[in-house]
Amino acid sequence: MVAVKAAQAAAFLKDPPETLSAVLFYGNDPGMVSERSERLAKLMAAREDPAGEILRLDDNDLEANPDRLAVELDTRPMFSGRKIIRATAGRRIAAIDLKPLLETPHHEGFLIVEAGSLKPADALRTLFEGKAHAAAVACYADDAAAIDGLIAEVLSKFQMSIAHDARGELNARLGADRALSRAEIEKLALYAMGRSEISLDDVDAVVGDAAELTLERIPEAAASGDAVRAVSDLGRAISSGESAQAIIVITQRYFLKLHRVRGELDSGRPLDDVLRLMRPPLHFKQRGVLASQVRRWSRAGLDQALRRIAEAAKAARLSSQLEETLAERLVLALSAMAGGAMRSAGTAQGAARRR
Repeated sequence: MVAVKAAQAAAFLKDPPETLSAVLFYGNDPGMVSERSERLAKLMAAREDPAGEILRLDDNDLEANPDRLAVELDTRPMFSGRKIIRATAGRRIAAIDLKPLLETPHHEGFLIVEAGSLKPADALRTLFEGKAHAAAVACYADDAAAIDGLIAEVLSKFQMSIAHDARGELNARLGADRALSRAEIEKLALYAMGRSEISLDDVDAVVGDAAELTLERIPEAAASGDAVRAVSDLGRAISSGESAQAIIVITQRYFLKLHRVRGELDSGRPLDDVLRLMRPPLHFKQRGVLASQVRRWSRAGLDQALRRIAEAAKAARLSSQLEETLAERLVLALSAMAGGAMRSAGTAQGAARRR
């Protein structure tokens, strides 16, 4: 029985026991879950001679062939070491499906499962914790010391240092998601390229609040019409302790940003110029998503969305016991509006082509 606490995870990953054949990574930091899963997969593959083969599977891969995971675990490749399989927990990769596979440690493959936040009594977590040849590793948001270590690790690759006051401010803005934190530090280093030390002004100019950026994925999904992802990210955020009212506020800010950009576009300014001059600067991945959304949403549609958000925010303040329900209804409504906006944009483009 191996239950690895968050504080023990780094030591565990340096030298995982040879007896392991399956590991579960879970927690409220999806970036850390993915990063640690990838690190362990590479380590286990490197232990093989010849090197092992890393394979990724999710629910979609098992739709047509539900037995594929078991087959892959029991089949040793001809020209490489054993397979290291990274699987994402879901409808077909759940405790009931994995239990028969974990009954014996004698698989030809090594199984790594990635999951979100799990309660102590969750079937998936107890399954991995209850097997001598398996482990469940907790992945929760970095504390200040861990963030300092991440800052030092990333900046050392750029051969850069950071001023004391800038380090303190940067630390305060990171930590909600390991992958996002790493990306923000790398973005900061690229911004300050050519200088040996990063200043507080650099941090203020480039780095947003990582916790807020993580929650911004919810309205980003809703504004794209992706209701499934919006509701899933909302549920994950609330289960990890985030306030539904805070999420509604961040949703309001996101749609205000869309509204502002749409207004600049309607006034005749080129979209690329508007996005390039935004402060703080957009991450390159955010720029493409925001540009696509602004093209699809009209000013009138964003006006309506902001009215709906304001109504939800007021209702949540007056009835805090219903705030989670109100937040879910809001992202569903915004996703539906986004779908309508996309259909309208498609109709308009079709009419323009016919003319």
